Amino acid sequence: MSGLEKAISSSKLNASGQKLSLDDPSLFLNRELSWIRFNARVLEEARDPWHPLLERIKFIAICGSNLDEFFMTRVARLLKKMRSGSSERSMDGMTLLEQIQLTRVEILPLIQKHASCWREELIPALAKEDIQFKKCKELSTDKRKILQDYFRKEILPSIKVSTKQGFSPSYIENLQINLAVEVNSSEQHSYHVVGIPTGKISRLVRVPIHGYALGSGKEFDGIAYDFVFLEDLIADNLDLVFPNEKVIAAYPFRLTRNGEIEIIMDESSDFLVSVEKSIQNRRAGFPSRLEFDSKTPQSIRSEIAAAFGLQDYLLYEFDGPLGLVDLWQLLKINRSDLKDQTFLPDISPLLTPDKNLLAAISKHDLVLYHPYDSFEVIVELLRETAADSNVQQIWITMYRMDSDSPVVDALMKATKNGKKVTAIIELKAKFDEENNIILAWRLREAGIRVVYNFPKFKVHAKLCLIVEEDRSGKTRFSHVGSGNYNAVTSRIYSDIGYLTARPEIGEELEELFNMLVTGKQKKEFKHLLVAPRTLKHEILKRIDREIDFHRKTGIGYLAFKLNNLEEKEVIQALYRASIEGVKIDLNVRGLCCLKPGIKGVSENISVISIVGRFLEHARIYYFENGGEGEMLLGSSDLMFRNLNERVEVLLSLPDPDIRRAILEYILKIHLRDTVKARRLLPNGTYESVRLREGEKIINSQSWLIQNRGIWHERRA
Repeated sequence: MSGLEKAISSSKLNASGQKLSLDDPSLFLNRELSWIRFNARVLEEARDPWHPLLERIKFIAICGSNLDEFFMTRVARLLKKMRSGSSERSMDGMTLLEQIQLTRVEILPLIQKHASCWREELIPALAKEDIQFKKCKELSTDKRKILQDYFRKEILPSIKVSTKQGFSPSYIENLQINLAVEVNSSEQHSYHVVGIPTGKISRLVRVPIHGYALGSGKEFDGIAYDFVFLEDLIADNLDLVFPNEKVIAAYPFRLTRNGEIEIIMDESSDFLVSVEKSIQNRRAGFPSRLEFDSKTPQSIRSEIAAAFGLQDYLLYEFDGPLGLVDLWQLLKINRSDLKDQTFLPDISPLLTPDKNLLAAISKHDLVLYHPYDSFEVIVELLRETAADSNVQQIWITMYRMDSDSPVVDALMKATKNGKKVTAIIELKAKFDEENNIILAWRLREAGIRVVYNFPKFKVHAKLCLIVEEDRSGKTRFSHVGSGNYNAVTSRIYSDIGYLTARPEIGEELEELFNMLVTGKQKKEFKHLLVAPRTLKHEILKRIDREIDFHRKTGIGYLAFKLNNLEEKEVIQALYRASIEGVKIDLNVRGLCCLKPGIKGVSENISVISIVGRFLEHARIYYFENGGEGEMLLGSSDLMFRNLNERVEVLLSLPDPDIRRAILEYILKIHLRDTVKARRLLPNGTYESVRLREGEKIINSQSWLIQNRGIWHERRA
């Protein structure tokens, strides 16, 4: 029986000799509920005074952003399936409606905590640091007059008011804050909708105080700040919006629409143009959530909900400002004392700016763990490549790029210097489609060959290949990683990458790039595990191999670090390994559908989630392999979409010293975290990790900052 066949075997004997079905829905956690519980972990960080104050603001904004995305994607997808008449059930046996209703049960207390964290914890803490949030009515007459003048000149021309009375669904944009304005005109009582122009005007309007002048462009300079929310400023000046009507009241509300885009292709379509057209449809996607201020009367809620045809289970109230994702703007405040202490990322002595990086990589394989290792190494490598007369070609994948990217600048320079540069751009990177379309046009204009025509799958792999040719022949320099080639996110995401000049890896990577361009694969890969062709099969085969080694040696061990674990066949394979006695440690940052700690099934599996200063984004898979440890790293999580619907790549690391260094100084450090780690329980909730006798307190991210570069020591 093959590894794949074993992995999907419908039944197994547990340690007690009882027959159990590994298809039993009770063995799985619900994907949607797991994700919400992860977001509760994010909110925990906003409430943790260990973080500097503005970093806590970051977490409360992330929590809001994550909830927005959940309703735009996951809830919208469930609603769409319901409306199509689908009877689909989740792995844990829930119907579509049950999932929507149960996620609501989890979300209601979460948004209450979200609001109270802002209202009762963060606002008072900000006030102590002279960062105040005011209501317009609390300001002096002079200050209100200055704000009114600003409103008349800068804001009023940007305000959109519904031309019809009542609530028109087509008028309301996705995630825009609106005011339902109740007015009287000639004895007629009616409502209008005022859209808050946060796309043009900052949501947080700084009050002119402490030497600050409105419109000076210095909103975030200085020590002391007073802010009002833009919607409050508009509500305070509605007499200027409706000069011929009497304003009775104004109530904020916010609509979330389906954010999934459906790309419609025909034979004559350019894929880029098709994606552009599809993005426009997102703005008019069907509604998936309606949020109200807690003070909004029931009659107005009912009227707005009826206009959008939304059931009660899609209506939410928030006791505070809607759309707290906009609090990201506070991170612009120039108060280093309220932010994380900066540190200089490590640069291996082999890769310092005075070295020839290509020459160094040709002698040694190297691992880079950002942000503890400097991403500037990758940037400098591409700059050096652009100037090297022996370099003939550069291939790179692009998924999410920074707007002012030094990587893009280096690639353009390389093209200008006569190199053949090919960029594989994923136009369907969720919510970055428009940025990537602009990037594709920009690269084309610079003479770079841009490839993007992948309507049926996403290219999520993070790969770069540099081909050098001289009299001695070709040398291929490969980089395989978990993170985007993004200089901004490299400072806030923890990602891992591998640099090597080994010819066997470079040849396979070049073959893979050619396959992505032509659609044809000439040979199978030995060192690269590539989805959707072989990656899942290879993971399952390695889990089965671990089971076989454990039966022979009794030392079977698996340790995985990833973002999400949801693929049913992989979970079943891990259950089989646990049943056989293999010890399994999983560090799953986000959603996890595997239930640990089930007697006779998963009692040998431990799952922790780490949420901290940096977004844990690395993917590392370790197999003890009978003492000859194998390690994979790359872009892929263990989700259905990663293994079946995307181009993902994991590399089997060839260097035993690097494998040991990653295991000891990266993977095991995370697994030993006792500060920011939370242990997943069989019921899907999390608890703090309890210190065992003799264990030391470890905050893995702090340890990695203090010991950054330790994984390079044997290389140097």
